[in-house]
Amino acid sequence: MVAPSRGLAPCSSPLAMQRCAQRLAHQASRFSAPVIRGRSLSRESFLVSNPYDGARSFTTPTLVCHARATKEKGSVPVDSADAKASALDHVMKEINSRFGKNSIMLLGDNKFGEVRTTPSGALTLDIALGGGYPVGRIVEILGPEASGKTTLALHAMAEVQKRGGAVALIDAEHAFDPLFAKRLGLDIGRLFLCQPDSGEMALEVADSLMRSGAVDMVAVDSVAALVPRAELEGEIGQTQIGSQARLMSSALRKIAGNASRHACTLLFINQIRHKVGVIFGSPETTSGGMALKYYASVRLEVRPKEKIMADGEQAGIKIKAKCTKNKVAPPYRIAEFDIMFGSGINGAGCVLDAAEKVGVVIRRGAYYYLGEERLGQGREKTLETLAERPELLSHLEEETRQVLTKGGHAVGDAFGEASSSEEEPEFLSEADEGEAEAGGLDAEAVQP
Repeated sequence: MVAPSRGLAPCSSPLAMQRCAQRLAHQASRFSAPVIRGRSLSRESFLVSNPYDGARSFTTPTLVCHARATKEKGSVPVDSADAKASALDHVMKEINSRFGKNSIMLLGDNKFGEVRTTPSGALTLDIALGGGYPVGRIVEILGPEASGKTTLALHAMAEVQKRGGAVALIDAEHAFDPLFAKRLGLDIGRLFLCQPDSGEMALEVADSLMRSGAVDMVAVDSVAALVPRAELEGEIGQTQIGSQARLMSSALRKIAGNASRHACTLLFINQIRHKVGVIFGSPETTSGGMALKYYASVRLEVRPKEKIMADGEQAGIKIKAKCTKNKVAPPYRIAEFDIMFGSGINGAGCVLDAAEKVGVVIRRGAYYYLGEERLGQGREKTLETLAERPELLSHLEEETRQVLTKGGHAVGDAFGEASSSEEEPEFLSEADEGEAEAGGLDAEAVQP
């Protein structure tokens, strides 16, 4: 018997025809790459009669080449610089007419300065933040219980009110104390207060206030208290896995753009939780999932450092704040300030500490000097002098700010308190925190 030819000659039997079809399929399969530029694949089936196993279908891909058009219909050549500029101008006008004015713009033709900020109420914290809380951005203030988170938010809103702005508080915890807020300098008669029934309501109210364009700052206290409606309608103890994280993720996608568009600062107060089973690394995390960590331009972590004693009793706490994230200034800067019970942030103490850092105030021994003028002996006596002379305190703050910003000097550089991303702030250890809660810290170990 003569062996069948391996070429493409006609086959003399059904079995030979089947083998020919297999060889054709194998040769064609070598060209069946997933992506072939300028070509497409069509498939063609060969039905061959086989006396041994009946009819069998073989599908072989066949290459069909398509020549691409060299130019699209109506395209304009943009070989020269003038033609490119004309084409860009045309497409920008088309985009702006379709999506609205300033949907796309040339940055050089528009006046965009530095990011505006609002003071926090503590000069040392303003320096660490790069000037204050950024306008039109999302800010997260996080920390353990009794670390001054709500106090910081109330002081920030009071500073906005002093400059003629409108503020709103979303009190999801239903624990707002108007008398305490008034002592911190907040004008409660001009404060918009909402105590929402659900997390969806809280975020919708915040979004509506921002879109009005009439509110300069909205504070949400707190993320952990934003209860999703599904959890409210369910029974206590019923598991709702990830419901709060989904709520925050969907809301922030909408809120972030509105905050920037209407120049409204959004403050989120958040609580710390502990992850179970963590062996390496910090077990601490925050409520509300990961979305807020990404959308926040500033994340400020506050923790109590030590007690402030007066006449044998605790009169306040010294706070250590670290900017764990900052998109508008160098991150990882650390600031310290005092929070006094009943009156809030010790603004005079912040001004004195900042002035001493930059050299406006000089300490010689136990005395503080402003130029040749003696301010007082010791920190407490000097603070009493500043409290009695408000004009001197204002002058001292103005001089300090001028030194910090003179010649384009970055506001945060004067402190030199920036730490690297690997370094952790020297906060209280867990053992010290337990002693502090139990009142076990010695009064002699705490500087008044």
